[in-house]
Amino acid sequence: MADATTDQEPLLTPSVDDDGAPFWEYAAQGELRIQACTACGELRFPPRPCCPHCQSFDSEWRRMTGRGRIWSYVFPHPPLLPAYAARPGYNAIIVELADAPRIRLVGNLVTEPGAPLNSVAPDRLRIGAKVQVVFEEADGVTVPRWVLERP
Repeated sequence: MADATTDQEPLLTPSVDDDGAPFWEYAAQGELRIQACTACGELRFPPRPCCPHCQSFDSEWRRMTGRGRIWSYVFPHPPLLPAYAARPGYNAIIVELADAPRIRLVGNLVTEPGAPLNSVAPDRLRIGAKVQVVFEEADGVTVPRWVLERP
């Protein structure tokens, strides 16, 4: 059983750098956007200053549909960090975006926006399951979470 201090510890949050800051700013507005090279059109994630395909430094942020599929998942046991001890059975998923199949994002599958990380029963996760992004504020940063398209 977790003690009172464990329950108050924050979850891991992203480290926001200059290249990735727009991703988090759009997330705070409820938009999923991915960096794209304006010279060759290739999408790239994680964000970086230079295109790995054509070496251009010109980029823009393209809005995505927020749909994808579970590419992989895991249920970490035992909790590796004290802040997660009160959330046994939570999942970590990798989502391949429907409109950018080479782009994969890490997150958690939840039953609905604002639901706990362990709200989805383990037997509900399937590789290939269709998901939709939702956004949740977590310790000062709005992060993408995912819900099943067909609950």
